[in-house]
Amino acid sequence: MQNRDEIFSTLRDALVDLFELEPERINLEANLYQDLEIDSIDAVDLIDHIKRKTGKKLAAEEFKAVRSVGDVVEAVYRLVNAPAA
Repeated sequence: MQNRDEIFSTLRDALVDLFELEPERINLEANLYQDLEIDSIDAVDLIDHIKRKTGKKLAAEEFKAVRSVGDVVEAVYRLVNAPAA
């Protein structure tokens, strides 16, 4: 999961599996809360799923800023491509 397309594909699969969403509803512009009806508990599950897939934890503070699927893709891209500390 290095480039944005791979991240989007993995994220779409996760949203379908975790929340039983139809794949055609999931695009980069889709709002997590309004379009996909993700709530705060679902968001925690999604953060946990991202951690299991990447081995890195997405900070809750950073996740608060995301609104769309594209925002999540960007946050995960920054996470997996951040220089090692």
